[in-house]
This record gives sequence, structure tokens and C-alpha cells, in this order.
Amino acid sequence: MTLPGSLTVTVDGPIAVLTLTRAAKRNALDDATVRGLEAFFADLPAGVRVVVLDAEGDHFCAGLDLGELGERDTFAGIEHSRMWHRAFGLIEHGPVPVISVLKGAVVGGGLELAAATHLRVAEESTFVALPEGLRGLFVGGGASVRVPRLIGVARMTDLMLTGRRYDAAEAHAVGLAQYLVPDGAGLKTALDLAARVAEVPPQTVFAVLQVLPRIAQAGEYEAYLLEALTAAVAQGTDDAKQRMRAFLDGRAAKVER
Repeated sequence: MTLPGSLTVTVDGPIAVLTLTRAAKRNALDDATVRGLEAFFADLPAGVRVVVLDAEGDHFCAGLDLGELGERDTFAGIEHSRMWHRAFGLIEHGPVPVISVLKGAVVGGGLELAAATHLRVAEESTFVALPEGLRGLFVGGGASVRVPRLIGVARMTDLMLTGRRYDAAEAHAVGLAQYLVPDGAGLKTALDLAARVAEVPPQTVFAVLQVLPRIAQAGEYEAYLLEALTAAVAQGTDDAKQRMRAFLDGRAAKVER
């Protein structure tokens, strides 16, 4: 796989660490980087079961590289937005869980990228904002779809109309991050989580990544049917049967406090 210079990848067993490497630009996203993300998640390295999305320097991602804001006609603007949708859609709807390590600026397109990941670990330096509204713009990388699902329409309205900025504790409290850790501890925490996630069997990963979001958006009766079908498929696998036998025989670890 050929990636742009703004991305590097290392693989250790089932875990891949994909790193944004534009620290001098606060890891702002140019077109080459977005296309690189699309290429990576469209063709994951063999054997990878979890991806950790990290960033060099003090910031996760300060959004769209302003150098990409050249004048576009309306159709070109649509195509540019759809390119981001394709890339981030491969993250959210892909076959493996993605854990992002947030720090410093998680702004605009940076928040859109983070929202497409499945687990988010925020260091205390993290701050979150959607400044597009104050610049006469509207989000174009999926924020209007993903962010309200995480924090609600009212909170996103506030972010866009007032320029409000959440610090790390606020971002964690409203649901933009599942984990809040000291500065410098984000990557280790993400790798520890990735090691645990890599042990989850494929049928459960598929159900959580592919079915659970659709259940959340379905009508009540359709949702219950989807749940029943998915539960039956999962428990019918040989892997699940073996794990249940181990549990019943006392050979499996129990949930502890």
C-alpha cells in the first residue's frame, strides 16, 4: 500500500497504528491525506483486527487544511464533501473497530474524523469545536450526521452558532469521548483497549459494527427483529458454542467488579 507522507502505519500482530504526520500543520487534513485514509481503510493489512488512529505532535487534527479552500463551483464543492464522506464512511462502516487518540485541537474536520471512529480516548489537552458556522460555512465531512448522534442536535447547534469550545472534561461528559486520560497516556490506553478488542470474536465484531448502528436507527419493531436475528446468528457459530461451553464448565473468566 502506498500512503502519502502525511500518514504512516505500523502493524503489530492484529493491531495497526495509523498516524497523522502533519504536526507542523496541526495535522490539518489536505486532499492527499483524506485520500490516503480512504486507501488504507479500503485495503487493510492482512490480519489486522483493530486500528488505532494516532497523531504526531500536540494536536489530533485541526480540521481542513485551509490551503484546500480554493474557490470551487457548487458541483465541485459537493464532490469534495463526498470524498470525505467516502473516506470516513470506510472507517465507520468498515470491518474492524477503530480507536482514535485525541489531544489538543479536535476541530472542524478533525471532529468529523474522530466521530467516524468507534472508540475515542481523549487526553486532558483535548479541545473540541465546530467553527465553520462563524466562518459562514457548514460542515461537509459528515459532522451533521455523526455528531448529533453522539451529543444531540441542540448541543451541535450551540457549537456551530456560538463558537463554543469544549475542553476534554466537557467532551467526555457529553459523549464525544469514552475515555479521559492524562496527557501522554492516550496512545498506551488506546493500545491496551485495542489488545482487548482484538480478542472479541468476529461474529460479535460484525454485530456491533454493522448491525448495532442500524438497530439504533430502525423503528422499534424492526429493531427487535434485527436484534433477534443477529443474536441467533451469533450464538449459532461454532466459536460462540465453544465459549459458552468453557463458561459453563468454569474455564472462562467471569466479570469482576
